[in-house]
Amino acid sequence: MSEKVVVISGATSGIGRATAIGFGKAGYKVAILGRRQAELDETARLAGAAYADTCDVGDPAAVHRYFTEVRNRLGRVDVVFNNAGKFMPQASFGDTDVASWQDMVNVNLNGAFYVAREAFRLMRDQSPQGGRIINNGSISAHVPRPGAAAYTATKHAVTGLTKAISLDGRAFNIACSQIDIGNTATDMTSNMTSGSLQANGTLMPEPTFDVQHVVDALLYMSGLPLSANVQFITVMATNMPYIGRG
Repeated sequence: MSEKVVVISGATSGIGRATAIGFGKAGYKVAILGRRQAELDETARLAGAAYADTCDVGDPAAVHRYFTEVRNRLGRVDVVFNNAGKFMPQASFGDTDVASWQDMVNVNLNGAFYVAREAFRLMRDQSPQGGRIINNGSISAHVPRPGAAAYTATKHAVTGLTKAISLDGRAFNIACSQIDIGNTATDMTSNMTSGSLQANGTLMPEPTFDVQHVVDALLYMSGLPLSANVQFITVMATNMPYIGRG
C-alpha cells in the first residue's frame, strides 16, 4: 500500500484517530485533518502521518486549500474517509435551537459535501483516474434517537449524498460508499454504558464494541478494486437497541 494515499477528516480523536493509526499500520500514506492542533499532532505522531493540517470542514475555502496541499505534497488521493461530524445536546424538536441546528448542518452535511466534492474533483482529474470516498453515516441515518432531530436529519442527508456521489462517480472510476456505526467505544460514547435516553423516556445502559472493528471494516472496503464496492455497511454492537428501536 506504499503508493496509496488516504485522507481522513475528523482525525483528532475517536474513530478518526483509530482509523488513521490503522491505515498507517497497513502501509498507506496517511493525510489527516481536524480542528484541534494538539490532538491532530498526537494523531499524526501515532499514525506516522505523511501530512497533517488543521482544517474546518465547514469552511469550503479551507477544505479546498487542504486538498490542494495534499495533491501538491503526495501527488494523488486514493481513499477519503469523510468522517468529521459533531453532536449537539439533546432537545425535544420544538426546543431545538436554530443556531445549533445551523451549526450541525454546516459540519455534518455541508462539511461532508465540501470534503467529498474536493476529493471527487481530485480523483476525477488525477492519473490514473479514480478513487474511493467513504462517508461516515450513522445508525441515525436509519432511525433517530430521542431529542436528536438535527443530527438525524444530517445523517439521513449523508445517505442521499452517498448515493448521488456513487452515481455521478461511475463515469470517473470513483466509488462511493457509507459506513453506519452503532455504539463503538470512544470518548464520545462513554456515557452509553451508564445510561442513554430511550424512546419510552427511560435511561438504559447500551453495549458498545471495540473501534478496531470499524477500522477493519474500512480497511476491507478500501482494499477492494475500484470495480467492486461495499455500497452500505453497518457495524454495531450486537445487542444495541437498533433493531426494534422504539
